[in-house]
Amino acid sequence: MIIKYVVLISVIMLNESLLAQTFTGEDLLNKAIEYHDPNGEWSSFHGTLSVTMTTPDAKERISTIVFDLPREYFKLTSVREGTTLDMTLKKDSCALALNGNRSFSEQAAKKNRLSCGRARMMKNYYTYLYGLPMKLKDPGTIIDSKVRRKTFKGKEYLVLKATYEKEVGRDIWYFYFDPESYAMQVYQFFPDEAKNDGEYILLSGIQEVSQMKIPKIRAWHYNKDNGYLGTDSLTSGGLLVDD
Repeated sequence: MIIKYVVLISVIMLNESLLAQTFTGEDLLNKAIEYHDPNGEWSSFHGTLSVTMTTPDAKERISTIVFDLPREYFKLTSVREGTTLDMTLKKDSCALALNGNRSFSEQAAKKNRLSCGRARMMKNYYTYLYGLPMKLKDPGTIIDSKVRRKTFKGKEYLVLKATYEKEVGRDIWYFYFDPESYAMQVYQFFPDEAKNDGEYILLSGIQEVSQMKIPKIRAWHYNKDNGYLGTDSLTSGGLLVDD
């Protein structure tokens, strides 16, 4: 019995060693993309996502996002407490509306954070988060060759580290994948890792959009104290027919 136990431990250690030697960060990323986007649909995605955001101290916000990635088109319509904001970007052009009106005061724009700068920020935000892990193939992303094993919230993951060229971003990101399916289940970022700042996001459920598997629930927490920030729930998603 002891001999069998020793052999089992030896096999586990050998497998860990082989993983470290042969399974690179790029390999892990490719496996994750194969799970989430097996047919390579994200780069040509033309569709909609509906997201409900809940936070402890505010009413829920319901957002409908339209993407047409090949045409560089993005539209975000969000509704909270009876106020509707529309932000539309098409390449370099920008259009804004407040409760359906394209004319509104500077004070109203400031109160509702309605600007072309915010529209571009929201485009980058939603395209990045809902395009993961495929977006980790974008230029300027630096994938660490080392694959880590880490236990987080009681579960073991394969962990991928990503940093960015300075023109792209400065945060350090870690992506946690199920070691069997390679599904992305957690990600975490640090503006300054030594300070344990930044946030981690717990993912659960899957929303299938065509053949893509997009995480359905994103629960946001602070790294430092595990404080809860809010939850984004993907309620629906689908493709649009080209005009």
